[in-house]
Amino acid sequence: MDIDRIDLAIIRELERDGRLSHVELAERVGLSSTACARRQKTLEEAGYITGYSARLSLDKFDLAISVVIRIALEKQSEEALVAFEKAVQRCPSIVRCLLMSGTDDYLITVVARDIADYERIHMTQLSRLPGVARLHSSFALRSIVDRAVPPEVFMPGAGGR
Repeated sequence: MDIDRIDLAIIRELERDGRLSHVELAERVGLSSTACARRQKTLEEAGYITGYSARLSLDKFDLAISVVIRIALEKQSEEALVAFEKAVQRCPSIVRCLLMSGTDDYLITVVARDIADYERIHMTQLSRLPGVARLHSSFALRSIVDRAVPPEVFMPGAGGR
């Protein structure tokens, strides 16, 4: 499916505010609400829109610390990777896990209340992950950019790559 500038406008508006009604969304992109709803459904069915979520203020939940952890495994066999990934999915403090190229195998993001909370997470969750050879933790001082979608997604020609 190739997407056009109106599809991109729909995606951009929903990325800004996923709670828009069909009427509000249609007004913003210059379509009737029926046509807009039809296009939104097509974008969902084609996999361009995979879901909707709320962005939470972690401070309100007393989660003040973000920790980025680089992990190297003892070995990179398929069994080791699968075991590690299954274990990571069960760790409630891990909010993101990426399989990496280069010297580290995984990059994990954890949120914690404070240093003592991170120490607890490290001892009870991270240090128990299977096959880990090395963990290197870095503490975020502040967030500079935190966006779900890079702006170039909304540039002309972005669809149908």
